[in-house]
Amino acid sequence: MDIVCTTFDIVKEKNMLVFAALMPHPPESVPGIGSPDDFVVIQKTLHSFEKLEKDLRKADPDTILIISPHAPMDKYSFVLNSSSELNGTFENFGLESVLVYDNNIEIADKISFACTLNEMPCLLQGHFLDHGALIPIYHLTKKYSAINMPKIVHLSFSFMNYERHYRYGEIIRGVINSYKGRVAVIASGDLSHIIGLEKSKDALRMADEFDHEVMRYLGSNDLASLMSLEDKDAKKVRECGMRSIVILLGILHGKQYEFNLLSYERPFGVGYLTARLL
Repeated sequence: MDIVCTTFDIVKEKNMLVFAALMPHPPESVPGIGSPDDFVVIQKTLHSFEKLEKDLRKADPDTILIISPHAPMDKYSFVLNSSSELNGTFENFGLESVLVYDNNIEIADKISFACTLNEMPCLLQGHFLDHGALIPIYHLTKKYSAINMPKIVHLSFSFMNYERHYRYGEIIRGVINSYKGRVAVIASGDLSHIIGLEKSKDALRMADEFDHEVMRYLGSNDLASLMSLEDKDAKKVRECGMRSIVILLGILHGKQYEFNLLSYERPFGVGYLTARLL
């Protein structure tokens, strides 16, 4: 089925999408949660976060669209956060301070409307920012003042297949292309999880192979091979990032981009991939 154009889809693209990146969400990266020793262990990831933060400010988006694997989820629908004010806290990790951001309701509503036109199940629900969204947002916006803080669009994925997630990304692309501002998209997610299995040679081998396959396919722009991982090893390695990545690739469909690997490491039994695509 072709993507149905709406009245706001027909505007020619004018670099509305200005930034795109993949980010993990290690709680240990946040001061007050992670210890100095933790910061040493994940120093590659922290250095990559610093680079993305600088690059994002140069790109100057007015909106950050964050795809999180830990946002409220529906098995057979995509969920968009409809709260006008987006609140998040790290209280589950021992920090009680609340972070507050404005929601870009215009974009969220248009994504919902475009999904309806294209028979893509989508729900608008009000809820808090989860840690999968909050950790990347915290690192990317910590040097912004309240006056110039970008608005946020907060969305999750579903249990539907990769193909549906890619199509969802294409629908979002049409909305972004029609938007008169500047949008950054962040796909939040971790790769292989082998927590508790670090001593298993088979688990280590499978996790290592999976993570490097993901990076290889992203680097060679081999979408077919990347999508094939759904039926291969994705469930076995307990990743939480593939559907975020697939949505982002759908958003980037038809746009020239380059996979710029900033860092990869697997501390704490979790694969942390940080990369910029646009």
